[in-house]
Amino acid sequence: MDCFGPFTIKIGRRNEKRWGIIYKCLTTRAVYIDLLSQADTDSFLMSLRRFIARRGKPHELCSDQGTNFKGGDHELKEAFNNIHPQLQRELAKQQIDFHYNPPNSPHFGGSWEREIRSLKAALYTTIGVQTVTEEVLRTVLVEIEGILNSKPLGYVSSDVADPDPITPNSLLMGRRDSALPQVIYPASELLSRKRWRHSQILADQFWSSYLRNYLPGLQSRQKWQQEIDNLTVGTVVMIADPQFPRALWPVGTVKSVQVGADNKVRAAEIQIKDRTYIRPVVRLIKLPSLPE
Repeated sequence: MDCFGPFTIKIGRRNEKRWGIIYKCLTTRAVYIDLLSQADTDSFLMSLRRFIARRGKPHELCSDQGTNFKGGDHELKEAFNNIHPQLQRELAKQQIDFHYNPPNSPHFGGSWEREIRSLKAALYTTIGVQTVTEEVLRTVLVEIEGILNSKPLGYVSSDVADPDPITPNSLLMGRRDSALPQVIYPASELLSRKRWRHSQILADQFWSSYLRNYLPGLQSRQKWQQEIDNLTVGTVVMIADPQFPRALWPVGTVKSVQVGADNKVRAAEIQIKDRTYIRPVVRLIKLPSLPE
């Protein structure tokens, strides 16, 4: 878990600050994003209670040396020590273990810090210093949560011609996630008083920034000091294209490849259901195969 912010919101004629908190599951790669009114222990504990009520109790929590996190850990241990000894024995197995990174060492949490960094960068690029209402900010954060939880993790299929990508949402809900149809508004609507349109424009801007800054990092780009296998027919890939609607992660199979003069694959034809797309290799991300 990690906090980010602050963001300036408008309530009536005054401005206030809000912070965001993100919980990332290291098993399913699902994320949960919530809004904090203060960056203190009380706000963190209430956020943790909301998270447990919706997603269940985690076995352990990993974070940095944030004073709100350590204060929450101390508060929970103190409350546990004050209850009846018999109840303590019953609830001992229900406790949450807190693990903290050493000070000034964010690389200890690299498995979640990298995605959190991408989320922060895209969110700051989207919202920046502009002032929005709390309702708009909360809606944008939940939309971002849905985008991240719909990202394919890999595919499980006996037939590679019919890939069925696994997403965090499919693990959370037990079925394929269904989102509302995307509504596209011009950027001029940022100045309007219609909060619904404002939130959708901010979500679209986050999607564009996320595709531009995060997805290219999923494809390894070494220097040309060793041979790298070409993309082959039948490989399952995901297309990273900002022209696709928000939260759409098209996954398909390579039907044919286009080879350059140096015998390197430069483009490929991708079959996605009943449609085909031709994209350069730099726009394709190879998906790992998950065990059935």
